[in-house]
Amino acid sequence: MKTRPRKLISTDESICIRCRGTKLLCGKPRCPILVKYYAARKNEGLIDKNIYGSSPPSIFVGRQGYPKVSIGPMIPPLQGDTSYMDTPELWHDKSIDDIVDFRMKLIRGKHRIHVTNLNDKIAQYTQEIAMAYKPVEMEVEFEKRPSGHIALYDEVQPHGPAAKIKKLWLANPKVDRKVEKLYYDEIKAKEAILMLYNEKVFVSQIQKAFSAGIFGIEKKFVPTRWSITAVDSMIGDELVKEVKRQPLIDSVHVYYTKSLDNLWVIVMYPSSWEYELIEAWYPNTTWNPLGKKIVMFGDHEFYKGRKTYASIGGCYYAARMAAAEHLRRMRRQAGVVVLREIHPGYIMPVGVWNVRENVRRALKGDAMKFDSLKDALLFVSSILFIPMRRWIETSVLLQNRIKQARLEDFYEVQKRA
Repeated sequence: MKTRPRKLISTDESICIRCRGTKLLCGKPRCPILVKYYAARKNEGLIDKNIYGSSPPSIFVGRQGYPKVSIGPMIPPLQGDTSYMDTPELWHDKSIDDIVDFRMKLIRGKHRIHVTNLNDKIAQYTQEIAMAYKPVEMEVEFEKRPSGHIALYDEVQPHGPAAKIKKLWLANPKVDRKVEKLYYDEIKAKEAILMLYNEKVFVSQIQKAFSAGIFGIEKKFVPTRWSITAVDSMIGDELVKEVKRQPLIDSVHVYYTKSLDNLWVIVMYPSSWEYELIEAWYPNTTWNPLGKKIVMFGDHEFYKGRKTYASIGGCYYAARMAAAEHLRRMRRQAGVVVLREIHPGYIMPVGVWNVRENVRRALKGDAMKFDSLKDALLFVSSILFIPMRRWIETSVLLQNRIKQARLEDFYEVQKRA
């Protein structure tokens, strides 16, 4: 079946969603959404030039100027167990206010090097921090007081002010021996990532180590934003390979959850592997702040996968990994459609972890099972706020599944929306 191209409802109203503060599609030199937020917070939470505290452990590798980038630890002016500050797997019960509150306390130290310069002293410290499994006591002297704004990204969880590092001291980190061993092993980065994942190491910890250049034969630092999606994608690819060898599920499964004013519905149906993520951004949300309409768009793949990077970004690979993880656990194969409604309470981006962990959370619940896709969509229409007709019109996979029936038969679910 020839699929129709993806279309956004309105180019003007959806430009912020496509840009997400990184591509500057509006033509302005800086993102007006983020600048407005920075201006409101710039006088809050002033930080000293010297900070002594416990890094969760946490690091950040920038991407500006690649291959010469800014690397360094992130440290709060707090001591003790700060591990919760950089472990998104533990944030299910946190609100956006909670996340912003403790993430703003993480001060980013910046030290500019070439990504392959692993002999640099601060680079070595950064790698040690990334290998640690407990908070690392350290002191940082900055060249000047860190600027007082919060950095927001679509892929990465937010963090606080940043400044160049003048001096850095740290106590002896308690490194994870599994991660440390892979630093010395001559194996490819993907092999190391999969080994740690199969040993139940948190995905966020694997992403951190990958970003710090711990893995691979030719080691180098990887920008944090890239590392997050790369790890989700590599793990997802391997899981999908395993899923494709399994028998199909025998009914349609529906899972759902709500978090941070996001509503998630996952539909799995008997089929060889195929996958789609569709997002619906309400007006006054992070990437649809001025729009008057709900903007819906998504990306998909059939059995053979994609050859191009998903336009929806890292969210696509995060949800895909979580869905494939669940199917591997079930030892089953299915088609998967993830539907995400983003309501106005989602006032700022908090990172791709939000997608991965909430899809995981939904899939840990009991599935509602149906004999037909039609019955499943009737149930889904009672959960979602947006009429089912619009989801079907936006979805390539749902339309492909129901092509043998009249679309009008399925549009009756709009009555339940």
